[in-house]
Amino acid sequence: MPEEHRAATMAAGRLSFSNITALAPMVRVGTLPMRLLALDYGADVVYCEELIDIKMAQCQRVVNEVLETVDFVAPDDRVMFRTCEREKDRVVFQMGTADPDRALAVARLVESDVAAVDVNMGCPKEYSTKGGMGAALLSDPEKIEAILKKLVTGVSIPVTCKIRILPSLEETVNLVRRIEKTGVAAVAVHGRFKEERPRHPVHCDYIQAVAQAVSIPVIANGGSLDHVKTSADIEVFRKATGASSVMLARAAMWNASVFRSQGALPLEKVMEEYLRYAIRYDNNAFNTKYCLCQMLRDKVESPLGKQVQAAQTNAELSEAYGQQGFYQQTQEQLRARRDALQSSSQPERPVTDGDVTTMAVKFERREYPPHITPKMFLLEWSRKEKLEQPLYETVQRSQDRAFQSTVTVAQKKYRSSLWEKSKKFAEQAAAIVCLRVLGIPEGRIGEEDSGLVCKRKREGKANGTAEEERSRKRHVGDVLQETSVVAVVTNGGSASE
Repeated sequence: MPEEHRAATMAAGRLSFSNITALAPMVRVGTLPMRLLALDYGADVVYCEELIDIKMAQCQRVVNEVLETVDFVAPDDRVMFRTCEREKDRVVFQMGTADPDRALAVARLVESDVAAVDVNMGCPKEYSTKGGMGAALLSDPEKIEAILKKLVTGVSIPVTCKIRILPSLEETVNLVRRIEKTGVAAVAVHGRFKEERPRHPVHCDYIQAVAQAVSIPVIANGGSLDHVKTSADIEVFRKATGASSVMLARAAMWNASVFRSQGALPLEKVMEEYLRYAIRYDNNAFNTKYCLCQMLRDKVESPLGKQVQAAQTNAELSEAYGQQGFYQQTQEQLRARRDALQSSSQPERPVTDGDVTTMAVKFERREYPPHITPKMFLLEWSRKEKLEQPLYETVQRSQDRAFQSTVTVAQKKYRSSLWEKSKKFAEQAAAIVCLRVLGIPEGRIGEEDSGLVCKRKREGKANGTAEEERSRKRHVGDVLQETSVVAVVTNGGSASE
C-alpha cells in the first residue's frame, strides 16, 4: 500500500473509513490467513468473521509466543479469534450481539489488539437472528442506539456497524441518521433487503440515498454479483452507490487478489499463498479446507478439488498444493521456537502468601494423557498417605469471570497465582502446585509410572470409584459473594475432572 494512502487510512492515529476498500466480514472465511492475504493484495481494512458476544465473553486472551499471535481462547481450548501485529492497525473485530453490556465487555477484551469494533446488524441467518442479533436488530432501533452508544463511550477505538436496507428508502435513511447520532465512525450498508439473498440484484439507489443523507463514511457492500469482478470495478461500484468506501465479500473470497490495482493473480497462486499463511499461523485444517473449496468453486470436483476435500490436516493440504517443503520448514521453525522458549523459562519457585503456598502455573490439558489429571494423582496420594480428601475452594472474579482455586491437603494450602478460564482448570492448577511443592508425580506425559494411579484408571476404563462419585455429590455451592469476587467451595470433587 502506498505510504500516503496508509497515512490517510490511519488519520490521527485512528482507523479512518473514508475512501477505503475492505474485506467484508464472512463467517468461516474471515480468519487470519484470509485477512493477511487481503492486506497483501491491497485491501486497506479487513473485518474478521462475526463472533458471538456470549462465546467471546468466556474467552481468555493468550499471547502465543510460538506463533507470535494473540489468541482469544474459549473454555474448551478452541481459538475463537487469532490476530497478529501485521494487521493490528487494520483489523476490525465484528461481533454479533443484542446486549449493550455484553457488547462492551467483549469490545474491551479485544480493544488493545484491533483497530476498531463493528456490530453486525445485517446477517439474516437464523443462528444470528434467533438471539435477537444481526438483522433482527433492524426492527429495534432503540436497542441499536443503546448498543452503539455504550460502545462509543466505552472504548477508545472507532465503533462501526453493518446493516441491511429496510423495506422503504425513507425507513433506511431514518435508521442510518439515528445510527449516525450515536457517534459511530462509519456505517456499512449491504444493499439488499433482509429476505434477499446474493442472487438478487443490489439496490445501489438505497446506498446512494444513505450516503447523501449522512456525513459519516458509508461503506457500500453487496456488489460482488453484478458489479465487482476486477479491481477497476471497485471504483465503478463506489461511484454507482455514491459511497465513500467499498466492502467486498464473495468477490474477495473467490480470489482475494481482486484488491490488486495491478490486476488479479491466477487462482492457483492465490490458493498457494493462502495455504502458506494457514500453515504459518496453524490455522484449523477444516477451516483452511473450507476456504480453499470456496475458491475452487466449480472446480471443487476436479482432481485437485477431490484431493482438498479428502484432506484432514494442513500437512495433507500442503501435499495437494505441492507445499510439503514449506510445511516441513515451518514446522521445524515453530518447533525450534517452542523449544527455545521452554529452555529459557525458569522453573517456577513456590512463594508464601500468608498461609498459602503459591506458584505461577497453569493447567495445560494437552500435557496429560486422556483420563489422567493432577487432581486424580493428588487424591490417590492422599489416600495412600491416609490423609483427608483434598478440599478445593474456588473463587471467581466478576470483571472477567476467571477462576482461582486453593486446595487444602494435610492442613496446608496451595494455590496457583494465575487465574484460569474455568473452575475445573483452576482446581487442576491448585493440585499441580501442591504436587510440585511436595515433589509428587502429577501424571504428565513422559513421566515415569509412579504407581499412584492404577492401570485401569490410566486406560480410562473406570469412570470413578463410588467414593469419587459420592464426593462429586458433596458439592457445597456458593458460600461467599462480594462485589469483586464470587467464591465457590467444593468439598473434594471428582479427581477425574
